Amino acid sequence: MRFQFSEEQERFRQEVRDFFDRELPANWTVGEWLPEESLETEDDWALFSSLRRKMAEKGWLSMWWPKEYGGQERSRVEFAILREEIFYRGVPGFDGFGSMMLAPLLLTYGTEEQKRKHLPRIARAEVRWCQGFSEPNAGSDLASLTTRAVEDGDYFVINGQKCWTSVGHRADWVFLLVRTDPTVPKHKGLSFLLVDLKTPGITMNPVYNLLGHRHWNEVFFDGVRVPKENLVGEKNQGWYVAAALLNIERSAIETCAGLRRALDRLLSYVKERDTLASNPVIRQKLAALATKVEVCRLLCYRTVWLEDKGLNPAYESSMGKAFAADLIPEVADAGLQVLGLYGQLGRGSKWAPLNGAVEQVYLAYPPWALAGGSPEAQKNIIATMGLGLPR
Repeated sequence: MRFQFSEEQERFRQEVRDFFDRELPANWTVGEWLPEESLETEDDWALFSSLRRKMAEKGWLSMWWPKEYGGQERSRVEFAILREEIFYRGVPGFDGFGSMMLAPLLLTYGTEEQKRKHLPRIARAEVRWCQGFSEPNAGSDLASLTTRAVEDGDYFVINGQKCWTSVGHRADWVFLLVRTDPTVPKHKGLSFLLVDLKTPGITMNPVYNLLGHRHWNEVFFDGVRVPKENLVGEKNQGWYVAAALLNIERSAIETCAGLRRALDRLLSYVKERDTLASNPVIRQKLAALATKVEVCRLLCYRTVWLEDKGLNPAYESSMGKAFAADLIPEVADAGLQVLGLYGQLGRGSKWAPLNGAVEQVYLAYPPWALAGGSPEAQKNIIATMGLGLPR
C-alpha cells in the first residue's frame, strides 16, 4: 500500500475543495456529527437538495460504478477522498445510504431489472434512501430481529418495527432486513427487501438526539405489501447481503473526517492563546490525539485500497470502525478538558468558544460509536476473522 496519494488523487481532492468553496453559503457553519443532524428549516433542506443535485451532475454520487449504470469507473480511494472532504467540511447533501451503501449491493446481488430501475435514480439524485436494520431488541445482535415478512402470492407482507432510522422522515425508500423463516437458526432466515415508504401501512415517529434535533425515527410496518421483485439476493439469504453492506458502512472515513475536524478546531483555538499553547499537559494531549487520528485515517484508506484490489476487507473495515469508535470519546473529552466549563456552553451563547462546537461534539458523537455495530462487536470480528480466534 502506498502511504501517499497520487498527483491525480490530490488534484481531485483540490477539485472537491474548490467546488464546496464556491457552492457553500458564505455564512455556512459546520454542525454536529453528520451534517444532516443540524438541518432544521426548509431552507436548510433546500440547500441539502441543491448540493446533492450538483454532486450528481458532476457524477460524484456514482463515480466508482461501471459506466453502463451511470458511473465513471473511478477508484474507491477517490470516492473515499470525496467523502472525507464532505464530512470534514460538514457539507450536507451526500447520499450515503443510496450511493455508498445500497448501490454496491445492487451491483453485486441485484437483478438486472433492479439495477436498471434504482441505480440511475440514485446517480441522478432523484430518490433518497434510508436503512431499516436495527430494532428495539436487535442492535449489535442484528440477527435477532423479529420484523416478519410473510409470502402472499406475488407479495411479501411485512409487520414489525425498526428504530434509529436515520433521516427516514426525509427518505423515499428504505432497504429493509426482515425475517422470512422463523423456524431456522436466526442468521439463516433473513431476507433483504427494498420498500417504497409511500406504501400503505407505514408510520414513522420522530426520535430526537441529545441536542433536541430530529435525526432518527422509529418506523412501524402494519401489513405492508411489497412486491417479490423487490427481494435483493435470494430469500432467506439476506444475512450475507446485510453483512456485505455493513462492511461498506464500517469503512469509517466519515467518522475519521469528523474527528479530524473537531481536533483541528480545538487546535486552532489553542494556538490563539499562549497560555493554552504552552501548557505541557494540553500539548501532550493534542499530540497524542493527532497521532491517533492519523492512524485512524490510514486504517480507513487501507480498507478502500483493498476494495480497489478486488478484496473483501471484512475484518480490516472493523479495525477502522473500532479504532474510530474508541477515539470518539477521547476527542470529545479533550475539548471539555481544554475549555473547562466554557466547553459546556451551547451554540448561541456569547461566551461559548467555537460557537458551542465542543458541547455539540460531546452530545452528538457517542451514539455514532454504535452505528454499524458496537465497538465490542467490531473487536469480536477482528478476533475471529482477523486473528483466527474461536467464537
